Amino acid sequence: MIKVIISGFNGSMGQKAVNMVNSASDMQLVAGYNSIITDLDPKTYGLSDDVKVFNKLADINIEADIWIDFSVPSAVFENTKFAIEQGIRPVIGTSGMSEDQTSELKKLADSKELGGIIASNFGLSAVLMMKFAQVAAKYFSESEIVEKHHEDKIDAPSGTAMNTARLIYQARGKDQEQHSSEDPLHTRGGDYHGTKIHALRLPGFVADEEVIFGGVGETLTISQSTSDRESFMTGVKLAIHEVMKRNQLVIGLEQII
Repeated sequence: MIKVIISGFNGSMGQKAVNMVNSASDMQLVAGYNSIITDLDPKTYGLSDDVKVFNKLADINIEADIWIDFSVPSAVFENTKFAIEQGIRPVIGTSGMSEDQTSELKKLADSKELGGIIASNFGLSAVLMMKFAQVAAKYFSESEIVEKHHEDKIDAPSGTAMNTARLIYQARGKDQEQHSSEDPLHTRGGDYHGTKIHALRLPGFVADEEVIFGGVGETLTISQSTSDRESFMTGVKLAIHEVMKRNQLVIGLEQII
């Protein structure tokens, strides 16, 4: 059995992960972690008596194979570092880490020959969209990204949008040309090596993104839409089984599908 700890277990995504683990024939939920809770009784959260609940990293003293993280951007780096130091393979779905932080975590995991993944998105449609965008970037020199999320999403731009921009930049190998620097109201969005990113936060969305490529006399739009967070669990399950076979930390689900 693959023993799993879920960080942010009582949040919206954490609850999906709990249900996924409990329904899997080869997984066992052994603990839940959330630093802001005070009640450590598993029954409070509808968990079995044999599942431990923690609110301090230092108190976690249970053996586990996988650390699933759906916490918050301010905590995810320390959570992941703790998991790696304890020899627990991280499967990280919380966005908000900087490139320097993910680089540091990769070096740490790789030095321990520990498999893991940090993914900006576990939705298969989003991951395929990123892969398709990377292919298109080789043929279109200009593009912009529009990402749309629910009003409670903390970070902006989303990790998915940032990773999409990163893949586009890697495919081109150079910054995108800029046509105007005049933007007093900041209407042109964020900027990653010339690719503009526009972030919408509104009720009604879960997670949508589109990448628009422009060329002479033509445009190409690659888009995906998520209507239910349950869709992310397919990617999480795939990632868990994959990192159990690996000895390095992977950045992006697109690296394994």
